[in-house]
Amino acid sequence: MKKLQNPWLGLVDEGYNCFGCAPNNPYGLKMEFYEDGDDIVSYWTAGDNYQGWLKTLHGGIQATLMDEIAAWVIARKLQTSGMTTAMNVKYRRPIATGENERLEIRANIKEMKRNFAFISVVIKYNNEVCTEAELTFFCFSKEKAEKEFFFSGCPTEE
Repeated sequence: MKKLQNPWLGLVDEGYNCFGCAPNNPYGLKMEFYEDGDDIVSYWTAGDNYQGWLKTLHGGIQATLMDEIAAWVIARKLQTSGMTTAMNVKYRRPIATGENERLEIRANIKEMKRNFAFISVVIKYNNEVCTEAELTFFCFSKEKAEKEFFFSGCPTEE
C-alpha cells in the first residue's frame, strides 16, 4: 500500500482549506489516503467532536468521509478532479466515537460512462461494514482540473 501525496499542499495562499483533507484546517477531518490495488483507502479516528447521538458518529460526517474519498479515487485513478452529482448512502450499523475508534474507509470505481464515474464506498468499524454508498462523480477534463482547480496530478509517495 502506497500513501498518496496531497496535490494541494502548498496552495494555502490560494485558499486550500478542505474540510476533508487539508492537514491544517483546525475543524477538518484531516484525512490521508493510500492506494491498495484498485482501491483507495483512508484510516480515520472517529473522535467525540464528530458525534450525532451520544458516542455515535454523525451520519453527515460519515457521508463527508465517503464523498471525500470518492474525490481522491478520481484524483488518483483518473488523474483529474470533478464533483459528486449523486450519492446514495445506506447506514447499516452505528459507529462509536472516541479516541480509539479507528475506521477504514475504502472506495473504488465500479463503472465509467463517458465523463461519469460510479464509485462504491464502504466504512468499516471493527471489521464490519457499517455504512456503504454509491456515488456518481462527474469528471472534469484534465485541462479544466488544472486551470480551475489547481490539480496537476496525484502521485504516490516513495
